[in-house]
Amino acid sequence: MADISVQEPFPISLIANRYLLFDVNIVTYARREHNICGVLIGTIPHLSQQNIFLGIPLELMPEEARLLVEKGHAYIVEDVESHKSGFLEMSREERLAFLQVMDKQGRETALSNKKKAEERSEKALQRKGLAGKAQESSPRVSETAELNTRAYTDADAETSLFDLPSGTASPIFSQNSIALEPYFITPTTSYPPLPIPPTTPTLSLPDVPRTYPLFAHLHSRGYFMTPGLRFGCHYTVYPGDPLRFHSHFLATGADWDEEFNLLDIVGGGRLGTGVKKAYLIGGADTSSKDSRSGGYSDVGDGVRAFSIEWAGL
Repeated sequence: MADISVQEPFPISLIANRYLLFDVNIVTYARREHNICGVLIGTIPHLSQQNIFLGIPLELMPEEARLLVEKGHAYIVEDVESHKSGFLEMSREERLAFLQVMDKQGRETALSNKKKAEERSEKALQRKGLAGKAQESSPRVSETAELNTRAYTDADAETSLFDLPSGTASPIFSQNSIALEPYFITPTTSYPPLPIPPTTPTLSLPDVPRTYPLFAHLHSRGYFMTPGLRFGCHYTVYPGDPLRFHSHFLATGADWDEEFNLLDIVGGGRLGTGVKKAYLIGGADTSSKDSRSGGYSDVGDGVRAFSIEWAGL
């Protein structure tokens, strides 16, 4: 399948303080090009009574959303205000044009599914050795339909109390004359029909926790990260795409001068070694900040990280 190009910067919808991506093309692009995984939280329409396999939208961690915005790959859109202003300003011609596009897609989908059903039926008949009989019966059905049509036409010529009004064509009862009912397509994205919102930053950067410097530091070195709640840490760190690799680190971020219990390091090291991973702890060195710019020269600079493994005595 050919990749659909994604134009940067792409929009990130802000809904109830959650950062979401609704376009599957943007989801795959962010994962492939920017090492952004996120978490799928949507229900699959055909498997709505389970929550093991989920679909779009993709929820981003605040760290992921901020990283994309800071690097110029995305921008934040207030979803509610964008939809209100977009639909109120939409003209009648734009609405009708969008409805025609949806109707066309529905007819194409219905026709495609009908062809697939006919192919499956034909294959099933071939497996049972009934394909020849089905082909022989089809002309008989057409002949019967033609005879019925002629009989109806002859009867219609006679005077009857139930005559059709003049000028009304006699119906022909054939399978091909039945109109194919189009499917009703529910669009998964709002652009179109809504115009793409302006890329000028109108919202502030996403608020991130104090672990963001560690996240940016690891991301700049090509790692993939997912939420680490399952293992009691901040991030689960992968050397590549999580669909291809096992995680290597259980990462926990801390402030540079933050005090912590030594037993937390022991527990993290034992847990990491027990699940065939290393426990990683890191933070930003505040003394390495650039005094002229008031911050780091690059996202993730000034961070030091230490990996810990537990070895039995």
